[in-house]
Amino acid sequence: MNHPYRVLAIALLLVLVGGVAGFGLKPYPIYLISQWAVYTISAIGLNLTLGYAGQISLAQASFVGIGAYATALLMPHGVPFGVTLVIGAAISFILGVLLGFPALRVQGHYLAFVTLALATIAFLVFRNESWLTNGTSGIDKIVRPFPFTSDLAYLWLCLGSLAIVTLGTWWLLRSPWGRAFLALRENPVRASSLGVDVRMYTLLAFAIGAALGGVSGALFAPLGQYIEPAEFALPLSFSLLLMVVVGGSGSFLGPFLGAMVAVALPEVLRSFQDYYLVIYGVMVILLLVFSPDGLVGLIERAVRRRPVAAPAEPAK
Repeated sequence: MNHPYRVLAIALLLVLVGGVAGFGLKPYPIYLISQWAVYTISAIGLNLTLGYAGQISLAQASFVGIGAYATALLMPHGVPFGVTLVIGAAISFILGVLLGFPALRVQGHYLAFVTLALATIAFLVFRNESWLTNGTSGIDKIVRPFPFTSDLAYLWLCLGSLAIVTLGTWWLLRSPWGRAFLALRENPVRASSLGVDVRMYTLLAFAIGAALGGVSGALFAPLGQYIEPAEFALPLSFSLLLMVVVGGSGSFLGPFLGAMVAVALPEVLRSFQDYYLVIYGVMVILLLVFSPDGLVGLIERAVRRRPVAAPAEPAK
């Protein structure tokens, strides 16, 4: 699982399987696969910030909201979807840089509270600035970009975007930037002594993670064709954080598996009606108790324990 080309191949295979499966599914399962792709992009960004750079953030939902509102507000004025996606990602990138400055002075739960403050401010702007966001009434009738107007076509747009993000992230983590992120996570003082610009890479970790949140939001808005402030409140940040932790924080495949659990498991357990959230929570707790490194760690241990066939004895 740790071989870089192997994990890249597995990630792209998951994307391809999702696209092929869409041809034989009804609209709602197609929507769930599209939602998985969108959430995975945002979880990849949070994994860069938390899992690789070691900087905790509870504001990822805010960047998803920024990307979503940028698309929902600009497309009716004739701005192409690709441009709105870039604008949402750029605004999120800039705010991510600004959010990274407190990380230069505070760490751990203190940093979590700082990012929580940004998440609260963003939610209040989404909810109260009705002149811009339409407030709690939300924005409906968000059109999908041509030619991705059908459910299946938009699924392929989401999966294609995820594939591009996957390749870009894989390249980033194998570059000197990725090694600097790992050094920053393990020991910032030692990283600084080895010549790593801790200040720059801390800001960069927040900025790239936030930008991917903006990309995710730009895809999210046309997916359901309706957005409102509650969708980008703190529960979404916690859900994205859960995806990273359950999948395996700091592992390349973690966001893919974590988002899969977050999207599919509640649907599987929904037949339990009032108890499905309790069962879902207990299952997540048990997973983290017995496998603190998430699903990726669980799979790796299962693979290592698999018995290897003894070599055949040479014929006499």
